[in-house]
Amino acid sequence: MRPFPAYVISRTMDILACNPSGLRLFAGMADWPAEKRNVVRYVFLHPTATELFDDWDEQLRAVVGRLRALHSLDPDAPDLADLVAELLDKSAEFADLWERYDVRWHTHGSKTFHHPKVGDLTPGYQSMQLEGAQGQRFIAYYAEPGTPDYDRLVLLDMSGAEQTATSAVEDMR
Repeated sequence: MRPFPAYVISRTMDILACNPSGLRLFAGMADWPAEKRNVVRYVFLHPTATELFDDWDEQLRAVVGRLRALHSLDPDAPDLADLVAELLDKSAEFADLWERYDVRWHTHGSKTFHHPKVGDLTPGYQSMQLEGAQGQRFIAYYAEPGTPDYDRLVLLDMSGAEQTATSAVEDMR
């Protein structure tokens, strides 16, 4: 999929697997322990999220709407209850939106990011249900080659290569 960001998420939006740019797209998420990497948690609790998303308020409504849809199908699920309880405790915005009972699914479109390393970009995205994988979804972002968005996705993908090379040199010392 490289240079395109791609990741697999659980039904509660935990990031289960990702390529390098899939993690880098969510600026600062790599600083969190792997078991805490969750799209909903990121949108509501990470300080970079408010600046990263062009339409942060819409991102908030979309992720809560997806959780509400999931809750309507499985209201007693412990994984969902734990995530909702954490967010109700830590985010007033989440608590407000959770009480609205909005339900929505979204599977494709485009998103605008104001990324601190590569600047503004608006890639398309596609979300696909993984067969036989208990609610897991594969999400991939893309842009047409030769466009500024494609170039920025390539830069995003390459941005970790510089860190890796620097770390390797430091390790050799």
